[in-house]
Amino acid sequence: MNTELITENSIIYVLAIWIIVVILAKALRLDRHGFEIKSYSIVYKNYNIQSIFTKILSKTRFITNIFANISMISGFIMMLAAFWFLLYNISNFFVRPSEFSEMTLLIPGITLTSSTSITYFLLSIPIVLIIHEGAHGIVATLEKIKIKSGGFAVFIAMFAGFVEPDEEKFANANKISKLKVISAGATSNVMFSLILGIILITNPFFAMIIPDPLLSWLYRSTEGVTIISVIDGSGAEESGLLQDDIIIRVNDTDIKNPMDFHKVKIIPNEIISVYVIRDGYELNFQVKTIQNPEDAESGLIGIIRDNSLPYEPRYDVIDWNNHEISMFLLWLWMISFFIGIINMLPLPILDGGKFIHSIIIERVKEKNSKIIMFVIYSFTFIIFSLNIALSYIKSGWFTI
Repeated sequence: MNTELITENSIIYVLAIWIIVVILAKALRLDRHGFEIKSYSIVYKNYNIQSIFTKILSKTRFITNIFANISMISGFIMMLAAFWFLLYNISNFFVRPSEFSEMTLLIPGITLTSSTSITYFLLSIPIVLIIHEGAHGIVATLEKIKIKSGGFAVFIAMFAGFVEPDEEKFANANKISKLKVISAGATSNVMFSLILGIILITNPFFAMIIPDPLLSWLYRSTEGVTIISVIDGSGAEESGLLQDDIIIRVNDTDIKNPMDFHKVKIIPNEIISVYVIRDGYELNFQVKTIQNPEDAESGLIGIIRDNSLPYEPRYDVIDWNNHEISMFLLWLWMISFFIGIINMLPLPILDGGKFIHSIIIERVKEKNSKIIMFVIYSFTFIIFSLNIALSYIKSGWFTI
């Protein structure tokens, strides 16, 4: 299969698949089974979902009660964590550019362009949504808030899940009950990601995100990235870089693994310092960069590097030879964790917005609460958008 062709035309393939799905949905008359089918969306509603939550609660009441209490506290923690990350990341862009974490919105066909990435994304999202909305529904049932309906919506290639409580029951519930229900979804996602993280903790791919000292305890690592070959006629060749040299630093950025090269901004035809280990000695080379043929504004050192993972687990608890399973679980972990955290940001469409509104609405007058919420929403939107914008400034609209 020509995967490059799929990558270059991914948006066309996504739209083509969506058209086929809509045609099949109409041909199978799914509208008779609770589906609402439109050219741009398919929405499913189940009005009998309350009985499912009631049955689950009858067998899990004790643990659900503990979970609900934890959720209310974790809601505050996750909101603060999301704010801290966004603000800290912005400061890194100006103070420590190499530590700035680039952010992108995962949109199939636009930022998700490889067929494998789109597949892992589409497989992960339904699982994350079921866990998220299920937690809302079970905790609402625990707090005696009736669930009117539940379901999911697909907008071409974007997914959404929902659990609709009875508006009157929810409005009349006490503030603590509301906070438990609202924060349950995000908490369930983060808890699920923590369980996955324990399972993945000896996976070489997962090592890329584990901080020290855990990393050194769990993995053996090779320092630096090995040069496989040097491009003929490049500045790297002229400066004296050789095959099997191990790059440990570029300018002021330490290179411990292939991902660290993304922290280095290289401009074409500039002189950079490349530090390598050769025969046990550290050497420094002044290398004139070459132009990246795929991006005229970025430069290359002029080498082919070893992109294999530099980490080996110290404890082989699980055999991770199956690459597809490893990557799927990593996607599932990533989406579950970040949807949980980001979902607690105080924005109107997110749980965080409802969470903070439930706190403020009972403490101030309605007019004042609208002003306060507008300020909070605006501030959150600005810092979130700024992270996206700074990512674009650094690397453009990068794709996965």
